[in-house]
Amino acid sequence: MADVEIKVPSLGESETEATLVSWLKKEGDTVLADDVVAEVESDKITMEVVALEAGVLKRILKQAGEQVVPGEVIGFIDTEAVTVEPADRPSPARSTELEEPGGADVSKGKVEGELDRVGKGQHEQQDARPRQAEERREERVPMSGLRKRIAERLKMAQNTAAMLTTFNEVNMQPVLDLRKRFGDAFRERHGIKLGLMSFFVQAVAQAMAKYPALNAYIDGDDIVYHNYLDVGIAVSTDRGLIVPVLRNAEKLSLADIERGIADLARRAREGGLLPDDLKGGTFTITNGGVFGSLLSTPILNPPQSGILGMHTIQKRPVVEDDDIVIRPMMYLALTYDHRLIDGAEAVRFLVAIKEALEYPASLHLNL
Repeated sequence: MADVEIKVPSLGESETEATLVSWLKKEGDTVLADDVVAEVESDKITMEVVALEAGVLKRILKQAGEQVVPGEVIGFIDTEAVTVEPADRPSPARSTELEEPGGADVSKGKVEGELDRVGKGQHEQQDARPRQAEERREERVPMSGLRKRIAERLKMAQNTAAMLTTFNEVNMQPVLDLRKRFGDAFRERHGIKLGLMSFFVQAVAQAMAKYPALNAYIDGDDIVYHNYLDVGIAVSTDRGLIVPVLRNAEKLSLADIERGIADLARRAREGGLLPDDLKGGTFTITNGGVFGSLLSTPILNPPQSGILGMHTIQKRPVVEDDDIVIRPMMYLALTYDHRLIDGAEAVRFLVAIKEALEYPASLHLNL
């Protein structure tokens, strides 16, 4: 008999513990090589545990909800076992057949007839009874490890940083016109759609060159500056908000940024991110506009000192050369750590982003 260990995968350099969220297979189930058999969740990410070889899940050592560590054995697969479906257990494919107490199967035609007769009688009885109001209830469920970590980090940001938010608005017409004019050529050349986020990433990178404090953070009595820009891009998933990091954004073209963001977003939603994908961001961009948000005050992602909030594009009347015109406008929100960044510096940084977007000739299409 050959048993293969099922081990907790690596969680990254700084992650030393995780929670076993669930088993997707039970003891006795057949598994194939690369089948996902379980899920573990650290403070930052949910990862899949896959079977290295095919066989039968022989034994489960750790149950859902228990703490595990990287490399720990949580189960065994018997690679020589063969499963036999019990003869008296109904096959899932025969879902229209029922089993009588004695074990004999009832024919499909008879079942349908009985269901029609019983169902009709039940409906008649139900119609004769007054409808009861739905019973009030509440449900208590434990917070996931990821949700608890999000809550802790957000509260830590409020407790440690002197957060302040400044606002501005940007006329998105130049960017939208540029996308309309060069969008097809961009896709043909680079194989990816020209979105909006890449313009914002490049605008942030240009503004950082003038105001590097927004790309720094406080460590004790020191200020740590970076000569690179690793941008965290907030992505909403069914497990909560996560922020994968786009590395060296200051060196990337619009096409590089679009490809990088598309890859991170896809892997975030499919559960394919690695722990290192979430580490080391120096600045964050979050886009509430995709959900219809008109204005918000984003919370810092510690230990970062700045986060830019994008919002929905809305046509509004604005004044240009003393004329009232309709333009697609977006509100921008910059939350910053006032311990490190003065208000004037934050305002100038946000204005620099606004100017880069309203005069996008300085950004690089690389056509």
